[in-house]
Amino acid sequence: MRRYTSLLLTSFLLLLVVVAGSAYLAGAGHDEQQRPRQEITVYTTLPAEHVTILTAAYEKQHGVRVNFVPLPAEKLLNRLQEQAYSGKDGEAAMVLADRETLAKAAAAGYLVPYLSEAGDQVQEDFREENGYWVGVWYDPIVFCVNKDYLKTQAHIPDTWQDLAKQKKVRIGVTDFLAADASANLLISMIAQFGDAAAYDIWRQLHPKVVQYARYLSTPVRQAGMGEVDIAVGVESETIRYMQDGYPLQVVYPADGTAAIVTGTGMAYRAEPKAQRAAKEFADWLLGDDAQLALQERSFYFVPTNPGTLAYKMFAGKNLVLFNQPASYTAQQKHDFLDRWVKEVRFK
Repeated sequence: MRRYTSLLLTSFLLLLVVVAGSAYLAGAGHDEQQRPRQEITVYTTLPAEHVTILTAAYEKQHGVRVNFVPLPAEKLLNRLQEQAYSGKDGEAAMVLADRETLAKAAAAGYLVPYLSEAGDQVQEDFREENGYWVGVWYDPIVFCVNKDYLKTQAHIPDTWQDLAKQKKVRIGVTDFLAADASANLLISMIAQFGDAAAYDIWRQLHPKVVQYARYLSTPVRQAGMGEVDIAVGVESETIRYMQDGYPLQVVYPADGTAAIVTGTGMAYRAEPKAQRAAKEFADWLLGDDAQLALQERSFYFVPTNPGTLAYKMFAGKNLVLFNQPASYTAQQKHDFLDRWVKEVRFK
């Protein structure tokens, strides 16, 4: 009996080993299926909420995990510099950032050119001529008009000068010191119109400004709630509020406007396999799938690729962007903003 019991115990233990081994192998197979085929690292200046959407959508569609590293522009450039002079393959394969940061990285030799069929469709204004960076989308500043106010007016201002001269109007705008997109508007207007004309416009607008907001969404919300008549705001926020049912209408300044352009660049000294995967990701960002992923989460940007359905559905085909580059140093930009504070904001 004792021997029989021992045999049963041995058989039971063997069965446990077999079952456990099978479970382990099944689990390993499952993990293998779930594990992405490839991982790439991308330095970015974008908000975390944007890149989280992009990496989830791309991994789901292509099985490639994009590890975004959000960095301020200066730190991003420092990281690229370290990689470029390290003498070995670095961490980052790609950069997804604003145009100014990409231009600085390209000029410093931190990027390598990449030309593709998708990138070749992008207008020349949105890409570096030798392929060192290419814009994927942009977010322009627009006049966001409350529809009830619109009904009371025979003429709605559609230029910056018209807006400055408009009487009995309440205006909402984001403080130039609070957000890069807002500061970019002032700097771009100085480049386009000259500093005297740009400051004169804002001197006329200042008494009509109800509030200099801290966030880009605030002026648009104020226009939607009827707290201001016209908001000077980014189009992405305007469309988001319109999709939520707020009574708003977009007016594109006929004399031009500023925009934050987001684009891609291939990092110098990236590991070859990762760089190949990064190029595929860069092309994906120029397509409809990336725009759809963002729009499903209420982020609406203007694609630079005219071959996409998202671009063809874009209402502002006649949108005019400022064509004078705001090629100023950091100190010059600081001085422009300081002058606005002293001569307009708190005068």
